[in-house]
Amino acid sequence: MFTCNDSSSLEVFVIFIFLTSLAVGHTGYTSAQTGSGLPPAYKMPIMNDPHLKVETVFSGLKFPSSMAFLGPHDILVLEKNDGTVRRILNGTMLPEPLLHVNVSNVSERGMLGIALAKNVTRNVVYVFLYYTESSTSGADVNEVKQSLGNRLYRYELVDNKLINPKLLLDLPATPGPTHNGGKIVIGPDNNVYLVIGIVGPTASTKTVTQNIIDGLPPDGRGGILRVTQDGNVVPKGAILGDTVPLSLYYAYGIRNSFGIDFDPITNKLWDSENGPNYGDEINLVEPGFNSGWNKVQGIWALDGGNAGNITIHPNNLTDFGGKGKYSAPEFIWYNSSGPTSIRFFDSDKFGSQYKNHLFVGDFHNGNIYQFQLDNQRTSLALEGPLKDRIAQNNSELKGIILGTGFGGITDMAVGPDGFLYVLALGQFQGGTNCDIIYGNPNKPCVQYSSGEAGTIFRVVSR
Repeated sequence: MFTCNDSSSLEVFVIFIFLTSLAVGHTGYTSAQTGSGLPPAYKMPIMNDPHLKVETVFSGLKFPSSMAFLGPHDILVLEKNDGTVRRILNGTMLPEPLLHVNVSNVSERGMLGIALAKNVTRNVVYVFLYYTESSTSGADVNEVKQSLGNRLYRYELVDNKLINPKLLLDLPATPGPTHNGGKIVIGPDNNVYLVIGIVGPTASTKTVTQNIIDGLPPDGRGGILRVTQDGNVVPKGAILGDTVPLSLYYAYGIRNSFGIDFDPITNKLWDSENGPNYGDEINLVEPGFNSGWNKVQGIWALDGGNAGNITIHPNNLTDFGGKGKYSAPEFIWYNSSGPTSIRFFDSDKFGSQYKNHLFVGDFHNGNIYQFQLDNQRTSLALEGPLKDRIAQNNSELKGIILGTGFGGITDMAVGPDGFLYVLALGQFQGGTNCDIIYGNPNKPCVQYSSGEAGTIFRVVSR
């Protein structure tokens, strides 16, 4: 199935867990606002800092999943379920997409990730896209369409078209349809980093990279992969093993993730990770990082679909001869928030008090969280009820919520103008998807294969 072209430790000061009702299980994207347009009683998001305000850049996208800047006021946006790449120039969307491909779009499948890089030698802009390629077009209800694979392609941008596709990675898409991950970043080393989840939690696909000692061989799922911009193994960059696909893993043991970014000061990688219905995480990702799935989520051992016993130092993990190293999360939501995009705000447009802070968006609550790093920038500087690095309940989050009311945040970016851009679906205050496994009949929901309306917001200083 797989082809290729060639901790920090958690210091728990206080652990006082109230085992009340857990949040409804999630797989990433969830929403309580249905329909194709914005809510009739739509209100702009609110920033808790009175010196910041929110503007609308563009509204009317269909289930947008990721975005990237070509230049000032020039944004490429992915529409998950249509398999399209849209260009928004000076607040106006070009009438024709730059690209339209067949994608399988049920649940978390679809057009998922984008990153850009300028090839100076060839004087061309590379556009890297990650999507669940399909043999047919149209709706993907009840798995009618054939998923060919979760694939990473490199395109070239020429005259408002993406041309010359080059397949860099062919990754599993089955059994799916959840946990495909999808975010892409170009690292400080100019290599391409891609996060992919376990692509469906079934026994038939449990590999050693999911901490199953006697599991199946690695097949590319359940980790952060790194390749060159030509799709090759990074020279002298193998961490866990010398043969493909193990040689492509930068990190492993990752259940599902919708956010990765590099610290502009240290060049260290960080990620967000979604738990089953508890234990969402923020992690410092050192080379060879093991996130612990499926032995531990947050600091809890797995107990079916619930949080089990507290497990600070899990046993029986796969370490690939000592090359892989587990480290506990730097922050944990006990109740699911659905963290998605994470971005280091490498700008001074909000003042020095925000520069190089870590911003994290979530999908369940429409919040943007703000985290300051410690002096070594290897952990988060947390105080008060969050000093134990665990948000026991929503009330403990109040001190780190920078903004709220955005809807289901799917991506964030720092624009060329130095301001924060937020990509989100609709506007709501929590909810579930309509999947028969994860859905809650007592709450509104949205179909992941729908055309849920999306908006690009810009957070600016007053």
